[in-house]
Amino acid sequence: MKQDSLAGLRAGKKLSTAELVTLVLSLSFPAIMAQLSSIIMQYIDASMVGHLGSGESASIGLVSSSTWLFGGLNAAVNIGFTVQTAQAIGAGDMKKARNLVREGLVTSLCLSCFWAALCSSISRSLPTWLGGAPEIRRNAFLYFLIFSLALPVRGMYNISGGFLQASGDMKTPAMLHILMCGLDVIFNAVLIFPGRTAEIFGHTMFLPGAGMGVAGAALGTALAEICVMLLMCTRLLLHSEMLKLRKDEHLVWNRGEMKRAFLLALPVAVQSVVQSGAQVVSTRIVSPLGPASLAANSFSVTAESFCYMPGYGISVAASTIIGQSVGAKREDITKKLGWLITGLGMLFMAGAGILLYIFAPVLIGILTPDPSIRTLSVTVLRIEAFAEPLFGASIVANGVLRGAGDTLAPSVMELFSMWMVRLPLAAILSRNIGLRGVWTAMCIELCVRGILFLLRLKQGKWLQKAGLTLK
Repeated sequence: MKQDSLAGLRAGKKLSTAELVTLVLSLSFPAIMAQLSSIIMQYIDASMVGHLGSGESASIGLVSSSTWLFGGLNAAVNIGFTVQTAQAIGAGDMKKARNLVREGLVTSLCLSCFWAALCSSISRSLPTWLGGAPEIRRNAFLYFLIFSLALPVRGMYNISGGFLQASGDMKTPAMLHILMCGLDVIFNAVLIFPGRTAEIFGHTMFLPGAGMGVAGAALGTALAEICVMLLMCTRLLLHSEMLKLRKDEHLVWNRGEMKRAFLLALPVAVQSVVQSGAQVVSTRIVSPLGPASLAANSFSVTAESFCYMPGYGISVAASTIIGQSVGAKREDITKKLGWLITGLGMLFMAGAGILLYIFAPVLIGILTPDPSIRTLSVTVLRIEAFAEPLFGASIVANGVLRGAGDTLAPSVMELFSMWMVRLPLAAILSRNIGLRGVWTAMCIELCVRGILFLLRLKQGKWLQKAGLTLK
């Protein structure tokens, strides 16, 4: 159904609202399932580390904003190539799409090696720069170092999955991501804890373990990424009907394609710096509140990711559908699609916000046995739950805008909302009400951000950037 609808979209077929909704949901569902598996993996990982102690959890929480920052920078270049690939497929130019795949893979590998070298070089000093307590710095350093060395693997995994999604193949990246999450849990269980005996189905069994603690958590994730990256690249280059390698086609460095890729990627990189850089500053605001607040902040971020699941899944589908619609010059329905997809994202995330408010104690209870951390985490999560519908608007509308090649405006909006709203409010409120103040500021900022994205969508300038007229 989804491939028929996408083919109909590219061919100019008139599609009803029901058909468009079905298309969006069918493409979103695999991505949502991948997000769900990722969240489950984060919960299990955080729970494993949480049972080591609050200090170990705090060490990962200390560098988590930095991993988001460099992970985002590492992935930014992918947008420049995957958006062009979706648009080329929409226009029916498959040879151009395949050349973009080659250019993107080589460029991503080179840039991710650069980021790996840079991050490795600062890994020892980073925990000190972030204001971490001396007792958690070594674990934070080891975690970030292993994360840094795995960046080239993560880069190839992400861009290969992005190309498959641009072609409309959401199922393969989702299935492989679920596999990666399963492998991550297995590797972490072995690497984090020492060898031990356990009662399983009435039988006492010895479970092997390396006892690496926090470093084992990072290494387990890296090993899982290596396994799945190889499978993802194999699927893309050898088995994708649209994008697999052809013997009669070779890599051609197209100056125009490379220039547009970097013009599209640069604002995304800035957006990543703005968002994740603000998280680094936020960590500096939270750190003086003590290890308990730092751990509660980290656990709450993990728990809140439950709400991201539908938003980011629909956003991935949005970029593919809008990209192919733009490539096919569907001026008649592209704007309608943008609003339809964004509305669905808001609806799903509003429901997730309600569930977050109700089940916050259960979600946090899975992650940590510490009563004081649980109480604080539940409080801040219930504050954040009110922002989820508008947060969903910003996430999904961002996918719509990216599909059309509009990446500059979202970066500017992120810059304004993060640095002019969230951080000043967090700095002021944290002095009086601690971590609750930081999350209140976050809630207000996410609402402001969602409104800005909705206004951008309404203006229609993103259609003009894509070369379409307003309908």
